[in-house]
Amino acid sequence: MNNRNRLTIYILIGLVAGVVVGYLANVGMATPGTFADYMSLISTMFLRLIKMIIAPLVFATLVVGIAKMGDAKEVGRIGLKAMLWFVIASVISLSLGLILVNLFRPGDALTAMVPAADAASGIATTGLTLKEFITHLIPSSIVDGMAKNEILQIVVFSLFFGTAAAAVGPRANAMIDAIDGVAHVMLKVTGYVMNLAPLAVFAAVSGTIASKGLGVLSTFGIFMAEFYFGIVLLWIVLTIAGFMFLGPRVFALLRELREPTLLAFSTASSEAAFPKTLEGLERFGVRNRIAAFVLPVGYSFNLDGSMMYCTFAVVFIAQAYGIEMDLSTQIVMMLVLMLTSKGMAGVPRASLVVIAATLTQFNIPEAGLLLLLGIDHFLDMARSATNVIGNGIATAVVAKWENELTDPVKKDLATEPLP
Repeated sequence: MNNRNRLTIYILIGLVAGVVVGYLANVGMATPGTFADYMSLISTMFLRLIKMIIAPLVFATLVVGIAKMGDAKEVGRIGLKAMLWFVIASVISLSLGLILVNLFRPGDALTAMVPAADAASGIATTGLTLKEFITHLIPSSIVDGMAKNEILQIVVFSLFFGTAAAAVGPRANAMIDAIDGVAHVMLKVTGYVMNLAPLAVFAAVSGTIASKGLGVLSTFGIFMAEFYFGIVLLWIVLTIAGFMFLGPRVFALLRELREPTLLAFSTASSEAAFPKTLEGLERFGVRNRIAAFVLPVGYSFNLDGSMMYCTFAVVFIAQAYGIEMDLSTQIVMMLVLMLTSKGMAGVPRASLVVIAATLTQFNIPEAGLLLLLGIDHFLDMARSATNVIGNGIATAVVAKWENELTDPVKKDLATEPLP
C-alpha cells in the first residue's frame, strides 16, 4: 500500500470515528459544546496550516508556469480557453440547481418552520458590489493580499509578475529557478502538514456532531438528500463532459482526485485540498505550467458546487415563504448569481454571503438563511468536494486542448530500459 492510499484510508477512518465520537459526546456529555470547542482547536490549527501554504504555493507555481510559457499571447490563449470552460460549467451548475429545486420543491415542507421575515440572519450582505469585487480583484499591496490569502489578488499579481519575468528573458532565469525551488519546498511542507489530515477530519466531524447532534440531519434530511442527489448528478455531468475530451482517462483522473476530494469533503474546505489537487493533476500527466496556471484561476472562478447551491438555496427559501418566482425571474436570478459568484474567493462564508445578497435583490426575506445555518457545514462538505472535482476536470481538459497532457504510463514504458 503506497502512502497516498494509506492516507486516504486514515482519513476515512477519521471521518467514521468522528461521527461515532461526536454522537457519543452529544448524548453522553453534560456540556458537549465544550468538547466541540476543544475539537475546533485541532481543526482550526490544521486549516490555518493549510492556509499558511496556499499563498506562497499559488504564487510560486503560477509565476513559474507563466514564465515557462514565455509568451503573453500563450497566457492569454490558455486563459481564454479556461474561462470558456468555467462559464459553461457555471451555466450547467446554476441551471441544474434551478431545475432540481423546482422539481423537488423542498421549501414547501418547511412553510410552518420559517423564521419571522424581519429576523436577523447574522450574515453580512456587503462585499458583493462591483466596487468590492474590484477590491478583491486588484491588490493595493501583494503583501497584504498574501497575508489575507486573497487568492484573486495573488493570481492577478502573479499573472503580471510571471509575464514580466518571461519578457525580461535570460536575465530572469536565476530568479525563476529560485521561485521554482520555493514551489518544491512548499510541496514538501504540504506533505508534512497532510500527515495531520486524519486527525483534523476526526476533530472537525466529531465537533460538529457533538454541538449540533444528529437531530439536525433528520430535521432537514429531505432537503439535504435532495441537494446531495443534485451534487451526484453534477458529478456525473462533469464526468461526462470530461469524457468527451479526455476519453476513458477521465476515470484515472478521478482516481487521482480521490484523496483531495475526500479531504475537501471531510474538512468542508476546498482550500485544504489545493496542494494535493495540484500534485494529483501532475501525476495524471498535466504539465506543471498548465496546472499551476489554470487551477488557481479555477479556485476563483469555477466553484461548481457552490454555484449550484446558490440557485438551490435561494429558490428553496422563496418556496418556504410561499413566494412564487416565475421562470423569467429565476433566469434573471441565475444571471445575477453567475456574476456575483465570481467574487466568492476571499469572502468569508462565501456562499451564504452571495445568497444573502441575492435574497435582498429579489425581495425574499433574508431571515430564511436561518433555515440553512444549522446544516450549512454538512452542505459545505458536498460543495467543497464538488469544487475540487470541477477544477480538476477543467484543468485536465485545458491541458488536453493545449496538447500539454502526457500519458504517464506510456512515458514510463518509453524510459524503461530494455531487458
